[in-house]
This record gives sequence, C-alpha cells and structure tokens, in this order.
Amino acid sequence: MSFTVEERGNLYSLSYRLFFKNAEGKYVSPFHDIPIYADESQNIFHMVVEVPRWTNAKMEIATKDPLNPIKQDTKKGKLRFVANVFPHKGYIWNYGAIPQTWEDPSHKDGDTGYCGDNDPIDVCEIGSKVCSRGDVIKVKVLGVLAMIDEGETDWKVIAINVEDPEAHDLNNISDVRRLKPGYLESTVDWFRGYKVPDGKPENQFAFNGEFKDKDFAIKVIKNTHNFWKDLISQKADAGELNCKNTCVSASDSPYYCSAEEAKAVVSGTSPSGNEEPIPSSVDKWFYYERK
Repeated sequence: MSFTVEERGNLYSLSYRLFFKNAEGKYVSPFHDIPIYADESQNIFHMVVEVPRWTNAKMEIATKDPLNPIKQDTKKGKLRFVANVFPHKGYIWNYGAIPQTWEDPSHKDGDTGYCGDNDPIDVCEIGSKVCSRGDVIKVKVLGVLAMIDEGETDWKVIAINVEDPEAHDLNNISDVRRLKPGYLESTVDWFRGYKVPDGKPENQFAFNGEFKDKDFAIKVIKNTHNFWKDLISQKADAGELNCKNTCVSASDSPYYCSAEEAKAVVSGTSPSGNEEPIPSSVDKWFYYERK
C-alpha cells in the first residue's frame, strides 16, 4: 500500500497544505482513509509523518478541514514553530500520528484521569533516518508516554520504522533504554518544556513520567482506534472535526466524499508556490531552569 502527496500553497505560509493520494491516484484523508494497520497480525501500524526530525515548523493533520491535509499550526493568526529548548534542536524524532485513531475528548481515561485531546494518537519515531513530511511509514511500537497537556490526555507512542537497520534490535521500551541511553529521558524533558518559551507552565505526565511498555502501548492504540470507529460511524459526536473520507464510509453516509468533491476541495486551495523564508528567530536557543 503506497501513498503520495501533493503540495499546495507556499511552505511556511498560511496557505500551505499537503494532500494525500492513494496508489490509484485518488485523494484520501490521512486521518480516516489510510488504514491503521500495515500488518495487523504483527501489530505493525502505519504512521503519517507530520514533522521530520530536527525541524521546527509545527505541522499537523488538519482534523477540522476537508480531506484533513497537513498544514502548519497557528496561534493568534501566526504560524507556530517550536522553540529550541536547550539542548534540543527542533523535534528530536520524526513526529506524526497513527491514522484511524482518535483520543475522544468525552472519554475520561482510567489510567490518566483526563479526557482525550480530540486528535489522532501521536507517534515519536526514533529510527536513524530523517523522514520527509507526508511520508507514510510502517512502524513497530515500543512503548508509550502519558503526557497531560493543559488538562487533556495526550499519549506519545514510541515506535521505530520497521525498515530501519536498528528495528531488529528494538522490540520493547527496555531495549530503547539499553541501546539509546538518554533518549527516553530527553523525550520527557522535551515534552515537559516545549511550551515554556510561550509563557506556559511545564507539561505534566501520568505514571510519574515513566514509559509504559509495548503491550500497554498497543492496548492504548487499539482503544483510540475503537473511539475512531465510533466517530466515523456517527456513534460519537464529531464536534468541529471533519470526517469526510473517500474510502471508508458508504456512499449514503454524510461523511462520504466523492472523487469529484475531493478534487474540488484541493483545487479550491492555493496553487503550489515557492516556500517562504523561515524567521531567523526560529534558530535561537531558549534556556530555562528545570524545576
């Protein structure tokens, strides 16, 4: 199963969009149409890469837009770039989401005590290759971190690309601790402090910031897949989420999007153009004293 992307608008501008197509050239939603599993029998999942490692632009699947393209997040009308909180440069993993998952904001998690953040479940891919924005890769799950972000549960799955040279040696969270010493501690440090430059408090974690193992992580992912199933079958309130899809819903569903509709969505966005310069402030270090 292969997917390609089509860029629209100008990178690092409000007009930028990255749309997805399947092998037949049909536009698809990376939220709803790309299957969760690459190999269900082996618990191998698809991951949509939103942010390549070392970059700063906060790109994400636009859950409220038709076809859910990747676009750059904004705050008060300004494009968001994560700060380099010393000693971290941008994102320290390939960052993205598992399709066909949803952290239900009406469901209070029994482990964390907080409701979901209304997004697909996040993934930190820790392999050796720097991915490209929009890559759809197959990942092996290793563990999960339970971040509490402004009163919402925000799971962070730790995974590795199955095609990575190190994938054979990494099979659980304990292997990451043994073979990549410091990486998990740095991951907690990154998530704890990345909003501090914006004047916000440090993020908190369930389980005292301890990573849970592979089996626990897979259970969490499967739970979010079940929440997504309720969403796409209209058993759960979608709120502002856009559930239009071209491959999952039956043609009589209000969520069904025809190929013609999908083409109209894409052609209604700005044509592809040159990327805008990244503000020089994005290269600065930010320092703060950890509590």
